[in-house]
Amino acid sequence: MKRRELLKKAGVAVAASSVFGPVYAQTTPTIRWRLASSFPKSLDTIFGASDVFASRLNELTDGKFQVRAFAAGEIVPGLQVLDAVQQGTVELGHTASYYFVGKNPSLAFDTALPFGLTARQQNAWLYHGGGLATMQKVYGDFNIINFPGGNTGAQMGGWWRKEINTAADLKGIKMRIPGLGGQVMSRLGIVTQTLAGGDIYPALEKGTVDSAEWVGPYDDEKLGFYKVAKFYYYPGWWEPGPGLSFLVNLDQWKKLPKDYQSAIQVAAAEANVDMMARYDAQNPKALQSLLSKGVKLRRFSGEILKAAQKEAFALYDETAAKDATYKSIYADWKKFRDAQYKWNAVGELGYEQFAFAGL
Repeated sequence: MKRRELLKKAGVAVAASSVFGPVYAQTTPTIRWRLASSFPKSLDTIFGASDVFASRLNELTDGKFQVRAFAAGEIVPGLQVLDAVQQGTVELGHTASYYFVGKNPSLAFDTALPFGLTARQQNAWLYHGGGLATMQKVYGDFNIINFPGGNTGAQMGGWWRKEINTAADLKGIKMRIPGLGGQVMSRLGIVTQTLAGGDIYPALEKGTVDSAEWVGPYDDEKLGFYKVAKFYYYPGWWEPGPGLSFLVNLDQWKKLPKDYQSAIQVAAAEANVDMMARYDAQNPKALQSLLSKGVKLRRFSGEILKAAQKEAFALYDETAAKDATYKSIYADWKKFRDAQYKWNAVGELGYEQFAFAGL
């Protein structure tokens, strides 16, 4: 190619970039949305997912799409996030879908079912097992589209004022526990309550509840539960891999350019992965810190776990008999769960039983 022709073509390319670049920038809208979280800012990992999401969205759109995250109570209480997004009070929410099973029991699948999926299995179901498309149909009835927005991994079994050894010990205890886990506990004789994260400590301190579950060592230590209840149980069988979600008002979603919609999905996916990684890094140190403060670590007895598992699957069957949507989702979800359990018994459990033995 001759030098003159090369320079001529280069000049055309430069001219095109100088013309179309500014035109594109001018036609790309500047958007400012508000996000209502169900969580307090003191929980820097779980609330922090909203900040990760907002930061990446800003970067992906060259600062054109800005989201400001508000903690629980700043715009609406933590348990009213779905309503706020549905009604258009805010464009976005970050929450746990199982807070709202009273509106539709199928929303539990978007977060966790007792004796259900681990964090990795939950992501597999959502991203590659048809789960996300299924849940977006459910949320469509609320004028919302949802995207995975974090996972805490297997949670702890909560804080208790006294030791519990048998299923009979559960009867009459007042416990903060939401979702289907709460319904299972009710069947075991516990008096359950659903409280947002920031409301748990005062309830436990005042004796409004005798027990409370939240997340795991890192967040639990921040909220100071060890100061008012010394027995710390595991595993949190009701939340083996609970996922959080970003909720987007569907009317606002439809107004967005396609590249902004893609940016939301990318930012949400990054926040989803980041949360689990943060918890895995932080929980070991936090557990050791709690133990050094006199916390008494206890494992739920086999009797309690078996009783809870029995009631959990009885509850699923009863709910499926009354709700056609739930029945359809449950049937597919259970097939996926059973296949995952069989694979993980080979691919994960064999190694873990050897590697973790004696620790």
